[in-house]
Amino acid sequence: MLSGAFMKSQLILVSTRLPITVSKKDGKLVYAQSSGGLATALSSSSLRKNTTWVGWPGIASDQLTAVDKREISAELAKLCCKPIFLTQNQIDLFYSGYSNATLWPMFHYFPNRTKFEHEFWDMYRLVNGLFSNEVRRIASDTATIWVHDYQLMLLPQALRKHIPTSRIGFFLHTPFPSYEIFRLIPERKQLLDGLLGADLVGFHTYDYVRHFLSSIQRITGRNNTLGTIKISGRLVKTDAFPIGIDYKKFSKNSKKRAVKNILKSFHLFNETTKVILSVDRTDYTKGIPERLSAYELFLHNNPEYIGKIVLILCAIPTREGIAEYDELRRTIEQKVSRINGQFSTVDWAPIIYKYQHTPFDELSALYSLADIMLVTPLRDGMNLVAKEYVAAKHHDSGVLILSEMTGVATEFPEAVLVNPNDTVSIAKAIETALEMPKNEQK
Repeated sequence: MLSGAFMKSQLILVSTRLPITVSKKDGKLVYAQSSGGLATALSSSSLRKNTTWVGWPGIASDQLTAVDKREISAELAKLCCKPIFLTQNQIDLFYSGYSNATLWPMFHYFPNRTKFEHEFWDMYRLVNGLFSNEVRRIASDTATIWVHDYQLMLLPQALRKHIPTSRIGFFLHTPFPSYEIFRLIPERKQLLDGLLGADLVGFHTYDYVRHFLSSIQRITGRNNTLGTIKISGRLVKTDAFPIGIDYKKFSKNSKKRAVKNILKSFHLFNETTKVILSVDRTDYTKGIPERLSAYELFLHNNPEYIGKIVLILCAIPTREGIAEYDELRRTIEQKVSRINGQFSTVDWAPIIYKYQHTPFDELSALYSLADIMLVTPLRDGMNLVAKEYVAAKHHDSGVLILSEMTGVATEFPEAVLVNPNDTVSIAKAIETALEMPKNEQK
């Protein structure tokens, strides 16, 4: 429970992206709700009184006039949001550069994909400073400031220097890697010092807490007592706070008329067709090509299911225009095409592929339809899709096949757990799920 004092105090949420994304269409400003787990997870906190959400509105300031900026600021103020305007160069070097080309692959155990550039780091420091300046303009001396994710790891320390009496929390929405991986980052100590400016540093799982404390001890020489680190008479606490979902939203939505109508429209599926569902952002950490290889192996080994099973692959666009991600999309689409070409019959294809954002009602319908949910990232901080499927299927039978490398695996030991790198294991898990008795599925 939140204390009464906390509920009355000023709360400032800080993340790279705001829950509202601004774009331009035909010269006019367009406002849309941002997608992603962070915006969804924090939506309830943002509704609290005396709250301001600080972040980038998703459009380069180079595209905006002074009038545009004033309009955006005024419109977002109605939603208790305060924009930080970034140039395209700042976005390229801070966001696409250090955040997503250096920290993202390293935190997900892909050091071979990591790019180290001095100009990335310089811009990361500069933009964290811009965020600090903006927060300081609106924060009271007793404000509670909640900083989110790997893009803003220097911000807690910067705020601590200027608002020492504020309460600062930091939450990491990705994995925190083991010391042996984290130590490869040249700026490792500066990043840790940045986080130690917080009063509380939170992670999804205790494994991530343990990795963080190990890195703190080995890189900064600071020990901890039961997860608490003492710094100049100040205490920094660390703990695990597994992120959740709005359970009722997913458990009840399948009963809506709109969702039932969508289900009726799925006329391609008869009662004997088994449906496997896969929903992921098109990111190399999600293991989509490996998942497709496992499904292909399953069809090879179980020809009796040809014509009787279908994989619905919903690939959500992300970071389009970046060569690495565009290449991943091509790889996925080539695999889908090859598998469909190899196994399809005149009236059946083994894979239905969607490369687009899926509306909430349609997603609810797909969750209800799916006999199997295939969630096999190579590495994932938590993974809310797994929780959404379980919530949506609470009244029905279904099987969740889940990667051991997700944070949610520690909460869902009853799922069919697999090593996402082992295509044979995933193929066998699909077979197990299909043969599982209904009572065991429930």
